[in-house]
Amino acid sequence: MEHVFFTATFWLGLAVIAAIIAYHLKVSIALMEICIGAVVAALANQLGFTGIPGVNEEWLKFLASAGACFLTFLAGAELEPQVMREKIKEANVIGLIGFFSPFIGCSIVARYVLGWDLRASLLAGVALSTTSIAVVYSVMLETGLNRTEFGKGILAACFINDLGTVIALGLIFAPFTHKTVIFLVLTVLMLIFLPHISNQIRTVYAGKTAAIRTKWIAMVLFGLGAFAFWAGSEAVLPAYLVGMVLAEFSISDNFWLKRIRTLTTGFLTPFYFLRAGTLVNLSSLLVSPLIFFVLLSGKVISKIFGLYPFIAIFRQEKNERWFYTLMMSTGLTFGTISALYGLTNGIVTQTQYSFLVTAVIGSAVVPTLIANIMFFPRHLLAETAPREPLEIAEETLADE
Repeated sequence: MEHVFFTATFWLGLAVIAAIIAYHLKVSIALMEICIGAVVAALANQLGFTGIPGVNEEWLKFLASAGACFLTFLAGAELEPQVMREKIKEANVIGLIGFFSPFIGCSIVARYVLGWDLRASLLAGVALSTTSIAVVYSVMLETGLNRTEFGKGILAACFINDLGTVIALGLIFAPFTHKTVIFLVLTVLMLIFLPHISNQIRTVYAGKTAAIRTKWIAMVLFGLGAFAFWAGSEAVLPAYLVGMVLAEFSISDNFWLKRIRTLTTGFLTPFYFLRAGTLVNLSSLLVSPLIFFVLLSGKVISKIFGLYPFIAIFRQEKNERWFYTLMMSTGLTFGTISALYGLTNGIVTQTQYSFLVTAVIGSAVVPTLIANIMFFPRHLLAETAPREPLEIAEETLADE
């Protein structure tokens, strides 16, 4: 048992280091955890170690998968139903174009420029089609744009974009058998009855029984995740849908939602992102950096050419159009999840996985920096009232 505790200490120690560096560099913690994992793996390889402690142990894989499930659930749960109703046309148009343009563009680039096989090319298209809700939400929160109709529109479009990614990952790569049918039927039934059952549990037991809502959500996510694996799919796929149908249930209690965030980002997701980073082969990137630039350029260029004309329909001001476009060009969480799914299921090689993950990381950094430095729509902040200190403190707590 001491081996497990020592291994957990090692991984959480890396998570603490990543959090400290991310704070001082003002970048996403998830992004830094992936980078730290990749650097540690490269150092271990250079020093002749056989591997990273615990990286292939089942308990650590479970914690990593649980982190991905809870993070995906939160991505869906933070979708405000009112915002979606107000921005339904804009979110659907921008979100769908934001998915299809890089999916098609990057698949073509991987297939005909890089010479990857069809399945690997389609996986590349899926992984690079995403928009990073984590990055976009952080930028909106830190700048105050989350309180503007402009910021809410971007977040709504992000959800539609990533929903397309989740559906494509399941439809294209999950094997369709009788197990798939059973899984789909169970998922649909669960999604239909889940809001009512969850509200009943909250009404009767919330505040009276220790953390029953958290236990209930965990049971649902793990149960559907188990059926997803049994059907040859991925556990994060139903998790996103569960989050969406329970958005009203989750948002109704902000303090409960903050506690779920703390459990997820404070304990579970470091195992996922650090482990994803350790699977990156940095030596391959150093040998062929051009492939990384081709994939990153394919994503960003296809996003810009696909999105900008349509965003111009909804936003007339130049900075707003470019900021919106570049924010939609970011990627991180679902991109790494899709790439890791491809590696785990033999769709891409470890070298191809490394190129995909680094391109995803690059898309989280480059468009964000350009958007904030060159096109930040400062004039929109005049539309919002100054925040009270308590509100700022609560938002800060939500990020920790």
